[in-house]
Amino acid sequence: MKQPLIFDIKRYAINDGPGIRITIFFKGCPLSCIWCHNPESISTKPQKMVNQDKCIGCGECVKACPNHACTLTAEGIITDPKRCDLSGQCARVCPTLATEISGEYKSIPELLETIETERTLFDQSGGGVTFSGGEPLLFPEYLTEVLDLCGTRQIHRTIDTSGLATAEIVLEFARRTDLFLYDLKLIDSARHKEYTGVGNELILSNLIALAETGADIQIRIPLIKGVNSDPENLAATAAFVASLAGEKKSINLLPYHDIASHKYQKLGKNYAVDNLQEPDSLDLQQAIECFTAHDLLTIVGG
Repeated sequence: MKQPLIFDIKRYAINDGPGIRITIFFKGCPLSCIWCHNPESISTKPQKMVNQDKCIGCGECVKACPNHACTLTAEGIITDPKRCDLSGQCARVCPTLATEISGEYKSIPELLETIETERTLFDQSGGGVTFSGGEPLLFPEYLTEVLDLCGTRQIHRTIDTSGLATAEIVLEFARRTDLFLYDLKLIDSARHKEYTGVGNELILSNLIALAETGADIQIRIPLIKGVNSDPENLAATAAFVASLAGEKKSINLLPYHDIASHKYQKLGKNYAVDNLQEPDSLDLQQAIECFTAHDLLTIVGG
């Protein structure tokens, strides 16, 4: 069984499905969206993250590193990736939590125990567990077992997905998932590949097949000015969603915000998308009107 790394667990989540939820973030994604607000979610491997603003220059990580991979400089801690084995010794001794290792393995019993701690909130609010990422469908055997165990416990199950997996995997999960949060970026495949690294033919065909099963699906669209906010893309997206089988799908518009640049800095990477812009009120209004014209309930956020 291919076991995922978990890079975050968010409790009291209210935007990842109905009620109050716990959201489990799997590490690893087949897309590389240039606007990704969780860049640590793309790689399936552990990654070291350093917040230089928190570093007080104590040098504890330098002393603790068994491979002498850490060096204290005037600019802060520098890590030699060839020496670093990601053992996490540096993170464990850091007094200000400036250093962290993104990604840890959790056995299925460990994960179920964590989910069960929130049961009272699930029962009171009609919530449950949401599996997000990254892309949780990258780990079908592990996710299948967790979903089945949650099902026997009558815990509501949501999957937040890009839809980029084999049709067999998607349809198999349709039998054991209560709600899908399905991401749509762009309708034109060439433009989709330009901004995410892959075409969208499989994503769209999987959504069509998933809708035909009668699955409960909410469509999530990250709205980015100059990328997918143009009338042509919005109209094509609205027409596609409206054509899906079953009841009309609701739309969650997620306005792009430049909130991820600090994460790229912590990973030692450049956030090379300074030209991306947040949608303004007119962009949002035009998008809402476009989807509403196709009888699609549209909400900003969520």
